[in-house]
Amino acid sequence: MPRTILVVDDDPHIRHLLVFALAKAGLDTVEAADGEAALAAAVSVPAPDLVVLDINMPRLDGLEVCRRLRSTGGEVPILFLSSRDDEIDRILGIELGADDYVVKPFSPREVVARVMAILRRTAARPPAVAGAAGPIRHGRLSLDLDGWRACWDGIEVPLTVSEFSILRTLAAMPAKVFGRDAIIDRLHGPGFAITDRTIDSHVRNLRAKFAGVGGGDVVETRPGIGYRLGPCAGAPG
Repeated sequence: MPRTILVVDDDPHIRHLLVFALAKAGLDTVEAADGEAALAAAVSVPAPDLVVLDINMPRLDGLEVCRRLRSTGGEVPILFLSSRDDEIDRILGIELGADDYVVKPFSPREVVARVMAILRRTAARPPAVAGAAGPIRHGRLSLDLDGWRACWDGIEVPLTVSEFSILRTLAAMPAKVFGRDAIIDRLHGPGFAITDRTIDSHVRNLRAKFAGVGGGDVVETRPGIGYRLGPCAGAPG
């Protein structure tokens, strides 16, 4: 079935450009010209499979749209567009739960490629883990690989695609320390151009979400090396 992409931008030229490029890639599209329309479309039936979301919009900007979607447990993947190549904006967007970020002016091909990569990660079945039958369990953490669900003491903790992928990577080999480059390769494939700071932001997001349910020890930092799965025994954030 074709995937549906919600394209949100207050500039009609940009919306039409993206709709045309996404349609050529075989994707259905829905348009929204402002943040309020985007929120309504994001929870429509059927809901979109991904949101391409401009940050700089009047009335209700993209960051606030993302914040509201995530505050209600919405897990739809989000690709941010911004006219400012500002690292603070990028980090804030990732910390709010965005899955990727493209700076204007952009190539429609690049946006389509990023969209397709996110959709593949969403639809892909996680690889089998040696010695694991069914969910991965470690301490009070459990991961349902087929359902892309993370739980702490049986309570689901809503994660974005990237956050779940990082946690799945760490949980599959709990004794291994993963460098940031290795995590990027697992998420996006070799050669994908994102910064170490983006991985750090995803990990901060993971920690904050699990700390809220008593799982402040879900990810462990090894200074100068990277990250590995924590003991998951339960600790304050």
